[in-house]
Amino acid sequence: MSADQVLDSKSILDRLSLTGKNALVTGGNKGIGRAIAHAYAQAGANVAVIGRNESDNIKVATELTSLYSNIKALPYTCDVTDEKQVEQIMAKINQEFGSIEIACNNAGIAEWVDAEQMTYSSWQKMITNNLDSALLCAKSQAKYMMDKGYGKIVFTASLSGKVSNYPQHQAHYNSAKAGVLSLTRCLATEWAPKGIRVNSLSPGFTITPLLDDLRESELGKKYYTQWISRIPMKQMGQVSDMQGAAVYLSSEASDYATGIDLVIDGGYLSW
Repeated sequence: MSADQVLDSKSILDRLSLTGKNALVTGGNKGIGRAIAHAYAQAGANVAVIGRNESDNIKVATELTSLYSNIKALPYTCDVTDEKQVEQIMAKINQEFGSIEIACNNAGIAEWVDAEQMTYSSWQKMITNNLDSALLCAKSQAKYMMDKGYGKIVFTASLSGKVSNYPQHQAHYNSAKAGVLSLTRCLATEWAPKGIRVNSLSPGFTITPLLDDLRESELGKKYYTQWISRIPMKQMGQVSDMQGAAVYLSSEASDYATGIDLVIDGGYLSW
């Protein structure tokens, strides 16, 4: 008699649990990265918080250990555009945690500038920080996952990788995020036989400290009205809205999902 997959499988809540897993989040000291770090800890994972700002890293790691007593959280200072630093930090995390099962590559930057005024150095900086860093981190993480024959890599992409956002001009940012979406698919197909699932999460307009500051400016107030008018739900997302998708993509519940992009945008792309 064949097994009944509905009755014989672990419960969905058990499959969504990250208990006993070791996770890392680049750009984990603020905004969406911090929210994902908290979600991983809430789901039971140990968390490595990676960022350029040491004090911010320590602050978030301390938050995690104080709120979630059964997990381990440690801060790591790293420039994820530097291949040598990335290799050193990933090796250190693997050594100190014992393994790396989950990696959320979230670090990135943003900028608005008209294409005709954009300098080549600005273009290079955006591609380096948002796309090159994703590859450098994933390559390094995959080595440790391949040794175990299992791992989950989640990239933070963006709806900007699918459309040219309006009215802001950010050709370099949009192109970098489109590259992240393509990288996700490529690595997913290459690494599937090795037990590694690679997926991405694409936030829509989400309220972060950076966006809060922008909304106080004259330009931000003007753009905010236009952004809201294009979102069917008529509101921006919160960083907490990204947590469920991140946990799903990092858990056993998504073991048959690879190469996908989960868009959390209040319906923006549904128009």
